[in-house]
Amino acid sequence: MSTVICHSDKMETLEEYNVLYDNNESQHYGDHETQESEGGEANLPNYLVGCKKNPGHRQFIPVDIFSLKHLPKGLQDNDLFDLIKATADLTVRVGVTNSSPHRPKFWPKTTHPYPFYNMSDTRKLRTGSGRVFDVKSFQDGIIQDGGIEDTAYTKCWCTKCLNSNVSSNVWWEFYVYTATHVVCDDFEASHTTLRLFYDTNNSQVINVDKINVDYVNIEYDLCVLKCVTCDNHVGKKLTEMCDLFFIIFNKVFQNYKNSRDIHKLNFIVSHPHGCSKQISIGQWKDIYKVGFSIKFTYTTSTCPGSSGAHVQCVGYNEWWLLSNLVHSGSLKCGLNYSGVGDVS
Repeated sequence: MSTVICHSDKMETLEEYNVLYDNNESQHYGDHETQESEGGEANLPNYLVGCKKNPGHRQFIPVDIFSLKHLPKGLQDNDLFDLIKATADLTVRVGVTNSSPHRPKFWPKTTHPYPFYNMSDTRKLRTGSGRVFDVKSFQDGIIQDGGIEDTAYTKCWCTKCLNSNVSSNVWWEFYVYTATHVVCDDFEASHTTLRLFYDTNNSQVINVDKINVDYVNIEYDLCVLKCVTCDNHVGKKLTEMCDLFFIIFNKVFQNYKNSRDIHKLNFIVSHPHGCSKQISIGQWKDIYKVGFSIKFTYTTSTCPGSSGAHVQCVGYNEWWLLSNLVHSGSLKCGLNYSGVGDVS
């Protein structure tokens, strides 16, 4: 992973806005923002109350009270509001209980310590965030809705079905973006649980715990999880939410692509401290060139538990499935930063 810094004499400005080459050799890194909990799930609210980074969490908006008035003046339009709500619908909490013995000691090409290295003997809950971005339905191993990716297996492979004498022949596979420092390989995925639709403290607990790693890039801090459910309600709900998200996203992209570098609007939906999802709105500050890809710094508020959350820079296009930006960490200067993605 390349360097994220607040100031550098080696950065070069391109075009009319702030695009910077990320080539500083001092390898400055910020802090990851996973939430560690000694007391497991039950202790997470205590970390929320005792937060030192954002006491009171005044810059975070609970999803159930989010309204147009929370958007900046001049940007209070219904399409943008709907995009933020659609993003919130697909945001999930990621909980991991074991660390892989194969975690690297350092971030690639650096001497900066990689989170949770050499902690495979430690059993401690840590939480981050993620976002569902694709859902596929199957029946008897045949993909539905016009897809072309049939499977070699004909039954659901969720935990419930694997432990049952009768497995469902109908299931849904869905994919989730998160950060690699939250889930780095299949070992950790096997000790990971996703909590879906965790909108308020009173939300029904809906967990998915059969998960594989579909893609991982440690340097870019991007991980894609492949998950499965045969719950009809969950599968159909995620499908509808994903379809709606892409319709709204394309509309907002067209509306804001020409003004994106003026308003610099940025929003994140995450699970601070492993608790119910919250919306934070701010601005991106700098774009860092990393090879042919980019990452952002931003003022948008984050907390421990926000690692892996989808980072949306309004007006930028996520033109292919591995292009999304996820929240990666926090700098001492007060800015937060994303992983690397091929947004344009």
